[in-house]
Amino acid sequence: MHSVKTLIIGLCALVVFGHAIYSSDWFQKKYLYPFPYQTTVFRYAEKHNLDPYLLAGLIYTESKFKATAQSPTGARGIMQMMPQTADWVAEQLHDDKFRFNDLDDPAVSIRFGTWYFASVKKEFANNEVLALAAYNGGRGNVRQWMSQYGWKSDFNKIEQIPFNETREYVVRVLANKKRYQELYGR
Repeated sequence: MHSVKTLIIGLCALVVFGHAIYSSDWFQKKYLYPFPYQTTVFRYAEKHNLDPYLLAGLIYTESKFKATAQSPTGARGIMQMMPQTADWVAEQLHDDKFRFNDLDDPAVSIRFGTWYFASVKKEFANNEVLALAAYNGGRGNVRQWMSQYGWKSDFNKIEQIPFNETREYVVRVLANKKRYQELYGR
């Protein structure tokens, strides 16, 4: 009986200790919410008047900061840009040397992705929810939803986004933004 009690006390102590480590900022930053390329993210966030923690949440949601991430649909890089979008951004930036696999370079992906996200955010009157929905579900779809459902530029009812994937994406990015801000915004 004494050994069972000791075992239970030991297990409880281990759970408490494990939880304390897991929820520590150190563990969260190192294993759950790393922030590589932070300098680059902050530089382009400032250049395009974007919240760096929103960008961190977006990148984390898109690729978990994996430089060579590729989606089954063809998106590439840490900001997961599609070929046509990346080519269009290269045109806008007058970058005639750009090749799609350049997005494997985090600096290029962040440069292109932040420029594109800033243009989307501007198009939707700086509304984060609409901009994130457009980044994931397409600008045309968001414009159609705005027209069809009478959404205005102050739209914030994420639960009304008709695409499950886009709705869940917006929720995840905003939750990740909040966590990045808590961990790195001090």
